[in-house]
Amino acid sequence: MKPHYHILFTYLHLIFFIQSINLTPTHSLKIPRLTPLYKWKTTLHNLEKLVSIEKENVETFYYKQVLDHFNYRPESYHKFEQRYFMNFKYWGGANSSAPIFAYLGAEDSIDTYPTGIGFMTDNAATFKALLVYIEHRYYGKSVPFGSRKKAFRNASTLGYFNSAQAIADYAAVLIHIKKTLHAHNSPIIVLGGSYGGMLASWFRLKYPHLTIGALASSAPILYFDNITPHNAYMDLVSREFKEVSETCYETILKSWSEIERISSQSDGLSILSERFNTCRPLKQYSDLSEYLESMYTAAVQYNGPTSSRVSEICRGIDGASFGNDILSKIYSGLVAYEGNGTCKINYAPSNISDEVYEGWSWQRCSEMVMPIGTGNDTMFQPDPFNLKRYVEECKKQYGVSPRPHWVTTYYGGHNIKLVLQKFGSNIIFSNGLKDPYSTGGVLSNLSDSLIAVYTTNGSHCLDILQTRQSDPKWLIQQRKKEVEIIKRWIEQYYSDLALKVNIRVD
Repeated sequence: MKPHYHILFTYLHLIFFIQSINLTPTHSLKIPRLTPLYKWKTTLHNLEKLVSIEKENVETFYYKQVLDHFNYRPESYHKFEQRYFMNFKYWGGANSSAPIFAYLGAEDSIDTYPTGIGFMTDNAATFKALLVYIEHRYYGKSVPFGSRKKAFRNASTLGYFNSAQAIADYAAVLIHIKKTLHAHNSPIIVLGGSYGGMLASWFRLKYPHLTIGALASSAPILYFDNITPHNAYMDLVSREFKEVSETCYETILKSWSEIERISSQSDGLSILSERFNTCRPLKQYSDLSEYLESMYTAAVQYNGPTSSRVSEICRGIDGASFGNDILSKIYSGLVAYEGNGTCKINYAPSNISDEVYEGWSWQRCSEMVMPIGTGNDTMFQPDPFNLKRYVEECKKQYGVSPRPHWVTTYYGGHNIKLVLQKFGSNIIFSNGLKDPYSTGGVLSNLSDSLIAVYTTNGSHCLDILQTRQSDPKWLIQQRKKEVEIIKRWIEQYYSDLALKVNIRVD
């Protein structure tokens, strides 16, 4: 089993397509995770034991956050403890108005981010920046109502769980930090990756008085409300496999009907369970097919620039180490990707995977309705996005309907260049074109200060992860360009601040 491109993460590898654990698995609810950090399994025999990640120089704080920023009902004023980290090691201090870099947490705890998000620590000394990492409500230790059980009890308690409340949380925390540290003139740069990248861009648009700019890495803000073709994500995944190996592509394409054929036999699920070394007996063949589908999509989304996960899978499939029949080849690809030391597929979820399952499941059933489907010309089974079915399944689970048009209503997205060039500014939209989510990203400049920075061979959030000596030149240049843009923002801020001070003195 290979570690993440930059980091040997100790969180388990959770299934990439998030589905409700209470529903019969259906394709209509699939929305790939939007995390920048791919979570790898440590061991499938002991998923509960996680190795702690050392966070040097990082201090933990809690802010008493209001439950509801937008209403004045009595319960709106309830408070919960919102966690955030700060790293003062590089900060030039409030007296010099040194900047603050704030990483906006997404659909996970923030525990891995001080070590995983290399862009922050790599550039902190250059900017003399204070580093801040803020946890998203309902994730990690930032849970309202006193416990996860109460917070996730029903749609009434989950109703305070949305992106607008989250970025209002970030605003409150950042105001508190500046006030507490007497850093009134310290400019804030917000950063985020994937869903967090969307939050960073939206934060800049909604709270321009609190941040002078945003770096939004791999943020598919255009994958809503039919702006991006439904099949774009899966089309790109299939193209990547076909470019690596057409025989691999064809084997995967044929495997779905073969899995279904065997499962229809009287002892078919037992045969598949044994053939794929599942951790528990399969209850339905879709558990297997959806796991494999998630593996293929994750391999593309989190592909490395120097060691291709897609190539690993295809070498396994084409090498056919476990036999020449279709399913033996597929298993060979699974072993090449995951390793051969433990059982695979259908393992019991841990508490951490439960947390992310439940959280993202609610988010995609409320406002994060990204219409991702599969067309007829891929290596997957056709599975067009069906909004009616999507709504029905969410109503069945939560008793409420998703709002597929809300993201574009609240944040925008349609005619984005025409609209944002008139009032938006200082956002970097960074992407790697090997990332399937780049199909819903901003890939061209919207104005002189709304900049698209992309690389042909980059993958999901690669630019903000930790650096290493083997980084290719194109990745180094992408990061360098982002740093230069941020430097210009800060220089302009200081120039404007000096002018403001001079005016006051005069």
